[in-house]
Amino acid sequence: MKPGPRRSISQADIVDAAFEIFEEKGGDAVSIRGVAARLGLTPTAMYTYFTSKNALQRAMVEQVFSKLDVGAASDPSVPWRIRVHRLAADLRARFAEHPGAIVLVAGGPLDGRHALTFGETLLEGFTGDGMPLADAARATAAVRALVLGAITLDAAAAGSDAGAADAPAPLWTEATQHPLTEAAALLDDGDAFAENLDRLLDGFGSARVA
Repeated sequence: MKPGPRRSISQADIVDAAFEIFEEKGGDAVSIRGVAARLGLTPTAMYTYFTSKNALQRAMVEQVFSKLDVGAASDPSVPWRIRVHRLAADLRARFAEHPGAIVLVAGGPLDGRHALTFGETLLEGFTGDGMPLADAARATAAVRALVLGAITLDAAAAGSDAGAADAPAPLWTEATQHPLTEAAALLDDGDAFAENLDRLLDGFGSARVA
């Protein structure tokens, strides 16, 4: 019996397979050859989609950004500050779906179509809120840094929780090595991310919503 026709493979299929490997084995395991083997392709066939591991990793970042609901963030009937919070929380949630994927951001500039749309949406909102473009650019960069920083801490906390059972004993036990850090860790911050974003927006003079 002749084999049936091979189903077509899309770039989205390849990125999904890359994320499967990433979440099973970590970022170092994601390679052109590894993803090709997962999909039953030859490495040569993979190169027709992505020319390098770096290109594949950047596509993975793009897929995360593609899940953002930028339409909701562009609704002028909703106060801008609320839209910033929703967009920032949405990006944080999208990265939470792929724990550890924030490390892929270091693979290159955020210049994919969806990543640029995220920045453009912030710029449009800030300028629409009355900011000069130069200030809007600074505010956009600050919001992006705050969100990506929070995502990095989320990933670190998730990794720490996952490995807690296998963690080695500490090399020292002095309780007063970092007393302020230890005391701060016991504080109930509530939604520290939202509060930090509000403080950042206040600093740039964005209109406050009661």
